[in-house]
Amino acid sequence: MDKAAFYAPLVRGAIIARLGRPCVVVRAQEALDGTVVTLSGAEDEKDAAALITRAVAGAEKVPCRVTLNVGGETIPFMAGEDFSAVALLEGGGSVDFPSTVGVENIVNVRARTMRNRVCLVTGGAQGFGEEIVRGLCEGGAIVFIADLNLAGAQALAEKLNGEHGGKTVAFAVEVNVGDEASVAAMFEKVALTTGGLDLCVSNAGVLRAQPILEQDIGAFAFVTGINYTGFAIITKHAGLLMRRQFLAADAAASADAAASPWPTDIIQINSKSGLEGSNKNGAYAGSKFGGIGLVQSFAKELVDYGIKVNAVCPGNFFDGPLWSDPEKGLFAQYLRTGKVPGAKTVADVKAFYEAKVPMGRGCCGPDVLRAIYYLVEQVYETGQALPVTGGQVMLS
Repeated sequence: MDKAAFYAPLVRGAIIARLGRPCVVVRAQEALDGTVVTLSGAEDEKDAAALITRAVAGAEKVPCRVTLNVGGETIPFMAGEDFSAVALLEGGGSVDFPSTVGVENIVNVRARTMRNRVCLVTGGAQGFGEEIVRGLCEGGAIVFIADLNLAGAQALAEKLNGEHGGKTVAFAVEVNVGDEASVAAMFEKVALTTGGLDLCVSNAGVLRAQPILEQDIGAFAFVTGINYTGFAIITKHAGLLMRRQFLAADAAASADAAASPWPTDIIQINSKSGLEGSNKNGAYAGSKFGGIGLVQSFAKELVDYGIKVNAVCPGNFFDGPLWSDPEKGLFAQYLRTGKVPGAKTVADVKAFYEAKVPMGRGCCGPDVLRAIYYLVEQVYETGQALPVTGGQVMLS
């Protein structure tokens, strides 16, 4: 791993703990005046975090510049509340962070929940993923659009940056969530670009609907590999980055009662099929049931590092490509497999599924976004599977 990618989350965690709010940390082109930390390079994560945190805490004001001397190598960083502030620093200007905010009412907290948070959404170039990306950007977040479809992610990032007046709010990054090397490279790029991560939305998923008596087991394994194993790979590498960030913030909180660790979130976009079985769709439902088991298990393991792990279980997104694509969509698949008795057309299949929802419609992007906001805001909740199904699935 690139040294800067390793140390950037430690620097970011130390600064966030003192600020009480997110920031971006980027590698500077050259050493600048500011806080200097000398490391041997032999320290483990925890020891390096403590040394960096001590230096940041000892500065007269929250530093915008931190230079690490690691075994004789100089690695300078600049920190700003967003990329505009960093650009000002790079141009020779100066930025002073405001003092840490005090306790605010719930309305104000919600209004700034996503402001300047660094987020990543897998499968973010289209469908539900695109709606999540757009909603997070509208809330003031900086979002990595992670997708196997790099061209689509790049086009969306360019469009979003243009819609926000040229301000950098989105980055495109290519990833195959079923390939660990690809996922590791993605999170290294995140660390080098923004210094760390506050929210990882694991949204990428696939579906191959067939009766088990007819299903090709290779297709079954493909679904499981992306929806189940892929989520584990994402959690592993997001967690490694978030842990380094937390260790610095935790060291700051241990030394200074005014500082506090910065909680981070991993949210799996699961499905109502993770809460109840799905006829002639066992590969998908099984992978989603398994995903909730992973969410609960990872939540217990990662809570020690301030990482909350939860799932959102949306109902059917009827208007998205997963359902409505004329060739590969579920309506077309279910019509071909005879899953809906008596259905003659795709419209018949859609009407059948809409009638199952007490609220009379499919799930949409804003429904899921509200759930994501809730899970991020609620610092006292982890390991949950939150239904967003219009009443179709109710927990008991």
